[in-house]
Amino acid sequence: MAVLYASLRSLVPNEYLKFSVTRSVSGHIYETVNYIRHLQDKIQELSDKRDCLKKLSNTSNNVAPDCPTSCLECSSVTVEPCWAGVEVLVSTGFTQGLPLSRVLSVLTSEGLSIVSCSSTKVNGMLLHSIESEVNDGRSIDVSELQQKLADLKVKTSSKILKW
Repeated sequence: MAVLYASLRSLVPNEYLKFSVTRSVSGHIYETVNYIRHLQDKIQELSDKRDCLKKLSNTSNNVAPDCPTSCLECSSVTVEPCWAGVEVLVSTGFTQGLPLSRVLSVLTSEGLSIVSCSSTKVNGMLLHSIESEVNDGRSIDVSELQQKLADLKVKTSSKILKW
């Protein structure tokens, strides 16, 4: 069991293990499960984005009817742990995308301080990179934060559809 545990622990980034409240085997396994969930979310998000980009590249005028670059369907949010907190990468449509203010609001409500935020416009899409750190030294569940931001994307999408 010890060899298997050591093997499992070697596969998980230290950023996830340092968030563990306890240094026990069960705490590390819990954080490993969070890491696996995070990877599953990231795979799904990248798969959706790939499919969206394929649809765009297969159309003659680069506007797929069910995947315009100005909608939330092509938006993506990625949360990665970093040395003092988390880094959030947001790719969204320019005109009807996920508002940066809502992302920042979620991060601050989770007890994170925004260290830096930069935005770039590329091919009609806005790319935001947000670095944040933990205010009070508590641990941040990266997969839970990823889910909250994904839920925010869904809520924003339904508001846009109502207009």
